Amino acid sequence: MTRLRELGSWLALERHHQQIDGRHLRELFAADPERGTRLTAEAAGLYLDYSKHRVTEETISLLARLADERGLAERREAMFRGERINVSENRPALHVALRMPRERSLVVDGIDVVKQVHEVLDRMATFSERVRRGEWRGHSGEPIRNLVNIGIGGSDLGPEMAYEALRHYSRSAPRELTFRFVSNVDGTDFAEATRDLDPAQTLFVVCSKTFTTLETMTNARTAREWLLAGLGAGAEAIADHFVAVSTNAEAVGEFGIDPENMFEFWDWVGGRYSLGSAIGISTMVAIGPERFAELLAGFHALDEHFREAPTERNLPALVGLLGVWYADFFGAQTTAVLPYDQYLKRFPAYLQQLTMESNGKRVTLAGEGVEHETAAVLWGEPGTNGQHSFHQLLHQGTKLVPCDFIGFCEPLNPLGDHHDLLIANLFAQTQALAFGRSTDEVRAEGVPEELVAHRVFDGNRPSTTILAQRLTPATLGSLVALYEHAVFTQGTVWGIDSFDQWGVELGKLLAKRIVPELRSNHEPELDHDSSTAALVRRYRGGWDEG
Repeated sequence: MTRLRELGSWLALERHHQQIDGRHLRELFAADPERGTRLTAEAAGLYLDYSKHRVTEETISLLARLADERGLAERREAMFRGERINVSENRPALHVALRMPRERSLVVDGIDVVKQVHEVLDRMATFSERVRRGEWRGHSGEPIRNLVNIGIGGSDLGPEMAYEALRHYSRSAPRELTFRFVSNVDGTDFAEATRDLDPAQTLFVVCSKTFTTLETMTNARTAREWLLAGLGAGAEAIADHFVAVSTNAEAVGEFGIDPENMFEFWDWVGGRYSLGSAIGISTMVAIGPERFAELLAGFHALDEHFREAPTERNLPALVGLLGVWYADFFGAQTTAVLPYDQYLKRFPAYLQQLTMESNGKRVTLAGEGVEHETAAVLWGEPGTNGQHSFHQLLHQGTKLVPCDFIGFCEPLNPLGDHHDLLIANLFAQTQALAFGRSTDEVRAEGVPEELVAHRVFDGNRPSTTILAQRLTPATLGSLVALYEHAVFTQGTVWGIDSFDQWGVELGKLLAKRIVPELRSNHEPELDHDSSTAALVRRYRGGWDEG
């Protein structure tokens, strides 16, 4: 396979970048009055405005040609067919099957995975309605009022993000329920999540594919101890207060959970892509099975768009290719995602795992070192909060930070003119980033000469605006799928495996070695570097300021 930087499209993009690098967005808009309506795309309830990027139609054409030369269409079809595109783990990456309609069929290794998915979804729906209606009762006979999700990574970030994003819709539950999320092995996380909960009314959902994940199982065992102590009961109470999302029925049973209350998911679902699986069971309890089906329908609508739309009109392909453009040709090291909706406050954190765990890679599918940039560091905060913290850097700093702004035309909580003020700020930020304010404009406002330089905004800072009518379960599904497939597009261009995560393993391995050294009753022999050995001794010896 031809190396990425030797492709004709890549070389053409390098030449094109030299031409466009010195052009300002002011110039591009002045030369093309229709740019703001033409450099847009729309699908699955999302409107994408990429006109404020440092691109022309030629740029998009060249990026589409790059995607074609890197086999985007072929690799996309391989994913949808269930081929083993996760090469380092020899697995399919079939999260798209989680949201296929019931009438569809996808046979992989002789098994109809869509049929499997809907069997689990049906069991989830039955369970969710029992909890929502108060029919699931704890060991003492009281109905469950508190649900605590225990997981980490995708088993936590996805459910917590979705709950926060859709908590407006949890108001439709037949009765009020409390939802908490525990992930960190820091005992404070569990202690604070359960401090005001009644064990008799609390149900834990333990999410671990193997039922061996260190952080999750540590928290699960602590939860079991907390529950039994609070109830003053024996192990027989566990089954009334715990369910599992796992594939390891034996370990689930040994823990004390009834295997009938285990909801299965599969090794072809990566944790960061698992929101539509049984990992989303807390979301289903919160918003109900019908709304959860709408979430899956939103995912699927964007899946179908990604599969069928030409690259130049394909929302995820455009988002992904713009990321390649800035990372590899402009040298941008970070990307900001800025949702102007408080319900999406956890969305940037969710996307951090999706993007950086997927594409934070230094070797290709063939195991060779990459010769180009891969994933940018992703971060963000809801608007307008960020305007009063880091937007200073976005506007006048020395770093180029492409931004994605996300907004909705209708508020879920209309209060006076709040929403108009919110969206006016979103539009103003994209305008200010793009066009800035020149020295002449500052002087014309009568600013004292000694302050002119401080008040100048260079502009020419790129951003995408993503608009939807309102934040609904379907819209959230489309938004998540948009970024999932943007990540896939980038991974395909870069020639990396977007579905493994070997980079998380070394720290786990070393931690297992250090734990017994911290606990040992006698001075352990330490075979570490001098820094790590000194830190272990410091921890064991306590804090001595002398």
